[in-house]
This record gives sequence, structure tokens and C-alpha cells, in this order.
Amino acid sequence: MSVVFFRNELEGVANFWRIFRRDGAALAFTSHDRDLWFDGMLHRAAPGMVPSAIRRTADLSADSAEVEGVLSHDAITSHDLAAGRYDDAAIIIGAVNWETLESAALYHGSLGGIAEDGESFRAELRSSKALLGHDYIPRTSPTCRAKFCGPGCTLAAVRFTLDATIVSFNLEENAVTLDVGNPSDFIFGRLRWLNGPQTGISSIILANGPAGLVLDTPLPDTAVIGQTVELREGCDRRLATCTTRFANAVNFQGEPFLPGNDLLARYPVTA
Repeated sequence: MSVVFFRNELEGVANFWRIFRRDGAALAFTSHDRDLWFDGMLHRAAPGMVPSAIRRTADLSADSAEVEGVLSHDAITSHDLAAGRYDDAAIIIGAVNWETLESAALYHGSLGGIAEDGESFRAELRSSKALLGHDYIPRTSPTCRAKFCGPGCTLAAVRFTLDATIVSFNLEENAVTLDVGNPSDFIFGRLRWLNGPQTGISSIILANGPAGLVLDTPLPDTAVIGQTVELREGCDRRLATCTTRFANAVNFQGEPFLPGNDLLARYPVTA
């Protein structure tokens, strides 16, 4: 049975938001002035969060919505936003009767661009319809289009993932040294923090330098020797690597021998 709001002149209705981050954390808020428990989640009072008008369409065009708020709530901090904890997080927006706790979801989507302005933030929301605009037609490429250990690659991620311990780190070089046998295997791979304030945050490994594995995101000031991280090997997406290192050339998702644009620029010459 669907819930009908505003049937009476005075009705206790508030908004609610549920955010499901990619690191597994789930947060829920309400515009009411006290916490509300319903649908198995505690919705913490956040009167400073205000949704814009939600536009829903019956056709295939994307729905639009936006939310803005203040960074005063303990659960949403400027540091977490800058670290990317909320990037592409799934979000549900709805209405709840704070007396009867009847609720209805009005919007499903994900967080898009997030802009900070002093002590406040503004987040663009992408509806599920935005997936309909994604171009799924593959383009030719000399390197593999598949994500390592993802669809098309078919390799099992568990074979190339292990836990490691930080032996040393260099904040200036933004590099860490780990107790692993061949660090070069992890270039273009992923490092994921398993404990500490950065738990759940992942970084791409760019290179193996003199100071250790260089990361694409700044090392946290809280990093300590002995901290545990999860490492996944990387792939440079070349056919030679796919063949010799992974014996997976049969699943290579690219066209390494297709002539490039330089062929179009050629012109006949006399012998």
C-alpha cells in the first residue's frame, strides 16, 4: 500500500536521506529535529541538509535533484569529502511521517559532483536513468579495455590480492614500502587501507620508485609503520603482459595489430 502525504492541513512530514558509500558504510539523515528510527536504520537529525525540488519524468530523460547542507554533522566532514569517500555513493531521498514513521522513497540515484563552499557543501545527484545515456559500444584500442580481474578479463581477483604491512613510508615522495616480494607487480594496481582513519579508501599505485610504491592520492598524516593494507596486482593492459605474465591472451579486449591513424597520413613515395 502506497503512502499518501499531505492529506490533512497539518501533518508531521520530514525529508530523509540514505547514503550508501562504496566502502560499505551506510548513513541516514532526516530534516526532523530529532533522530528517527524506521526501516531498520537510525536517521540522524540533520536540519541543515536541504534538498532541492525533485524532478521526475515519465520518459527516458534523466531526473534531476540536488542536495546542500553544512559540514557541521560529525558523519560528513570536509576530510571525507576530499578523500573521495562519497564519490559515486548510492543515495535514496524520501519523505517520512515523523509521528507514524510511514515513509516513501521519492528518488533513487547516486552522488555526482560535490562542491565545497566554506562550511557548506552542495552535491549533484544522478538518477538511475543516467545509466541509459552510457555508451556501451566498445571502441577499438591497442590496449585492453577490460578492467583487470573485471568483466571480460575473467581472472579471479583473489589470486592477485593479498594483505601487506607498511615497512616504511615517505610523505615527500608519497610512497610506501611494503613487505611484498616483487613490488613491480603492483604498478597500476590498487592499495586499500584496512585500518586507521583511512579505512576503506583505495589508491592507485603509479610506479615503483626508490622510496617505494608511489600512490596517486596523498598519504595520510596518520600512516604508521606496521599498518595493514590490501594490495591488488596491476596490469599495463598490453598484449605482451597479458600473454607472458597472466597467460590470458584469449580474453584480451583490444586490437593491438589494428592500423592506427598514422596509416591515413602516409603518402606514396618513389622507390
